[in-house]
Amino acid sequence: MKIWGRDNSTNVRKVRWCAEELGLDYELIPAGGAFGVVDSPEYLAKNPNGLVPCLEDDGVILWESNAIVRYLARRYGTEPFAPADPRLWAVGDKWMDWASISFVRPFHDMFWTLVRCAPEQRDMAVVERGAAGCARLMALADQALTDAPWLSGLELGIGDIPLGALAYPWFSLPVERPTLPALEDWYARLQARPAFRKAVMTPIS
Repeated sequence: MKIWGRDNSTNVRKVRWCAEELGLDYELIPAGGAFGVVDSPEYLAKNPNGLVPCLEDDGVILWESNAIVRYLARRYGTEPFAPADPRLWAVGDKWMDWASISFVRPFHDMFWTLVRCAPEQRDMAVVERGAAGCARLMALADQALTDAPWLSGLELGIGDIPLGALAYPWFSLPVERPTLPALEDWYARLQARPAFRKAVMTPIS
């Protein structure tokens, strides 16, 4: 199994975290950002988007981080991480898409401004709007976590991975955050997991 990507990519963190939770052996091939590679003909033949991550596993080539996480869970996961009941699977599936579509919109602008822009180029109004949007959405996750310990339900599953990978920088950035006890407890339990620490808690840049 090979995974192309870089440690500071949220989408790569998702895939690596899933692989680590499942105890899979894989080779991480540095790609994207300063590593380049993604614009080479060889890489574009695998992922025509020229983005990371990309997975190659026993002849299967996949791009799009959520698709890779779902594939790994279905192929290598067992109950309860990968539930056979489609109703239970759908609970986690819903939160995967929510984190990657709804939450990532305000988060991206806030993150890019604070982390990827030089201080003199930062538009703090963008940061404030992003922080407010993230806070509003995280309150929805907090409410869900008052009813179940994990976004996937009673046990950690695929639904926790996208938001968990985004929660790491969100809790680390110098922005105002509301007090959300259930979310904070969930995040503390993520931080206690060796797979999360190894794959997700890499330097933010």
